[in-house]
Amino acid sequence: MKWISPVLAYFAVEIGLFAFHSTWGALLGYHAVMILSLLIAKPGIPLRILTKSKNFKWILLSVLLCGSSGIVLYFLWDKFGFASDFPAQVESLGLNASNWGWFIAYFTLVNPWIEEYFWRSYLGNNAKSLQTSDPLFAGFHCLILINKVQPGSIVFALGVLVIIGWFWRQVAREDEGFLASVLGHMAADFTILVAVYTMVI
Repeated sequence: MKWISPVLAYFAVEIGLFAFHSTWGALLGYHAVMILSLLIAKPGIPLRILTKSKNFKWILLSVLLCGSSGIVLYFLWDKFGFASDFPAQVESLGLNASNWGWFIAYFTLVNPWIEEYFWRSYLGNNAKSLQTSDPLFAGFHCLILINKVQPGSIVFALGVLVIIGWFWRQVAREDEGFLASVLGHMAADFTILVAVYTMVI
């Protein structure tokens, strides 16, 4: 079950985006698969590990570094080769002025907790080297970027996300808990989504 669950998570995102043309459907299906996989697997990892931190410096580092991602995206937007109809693509997936705020709030406040527990705690480990969970975490983002940015930008994003997945595992290992990773993940999700919002609305 442990290595089937990432495949099912990918499948949920693919179905949501390409069959139902729904960003909400992809996100909620993705979360449902991860939560259901964890309930079936019963990994025995206490949820309190997500709120554990031994040194504030790791929280500060994670939040500042990862929070800068949206700022970089905003100022280098033209370099990534977004499709000319990108705003229309986003709207066709169900995101518009009336629900963008709800999407940003849910994605920022809920997604990091689930992903950090699933990808870094359940599927991850304390190894210093790259692990299978790092590219697996990064890979599903490529599904989201297909036909929205030029191929080179997808490859670039994949590389950056592999490094970020590895970085969050190292932070959790050094800090003996996942709070710094969760908060850094929140900062990344929030700033990236706000950058996208400002470009499409």
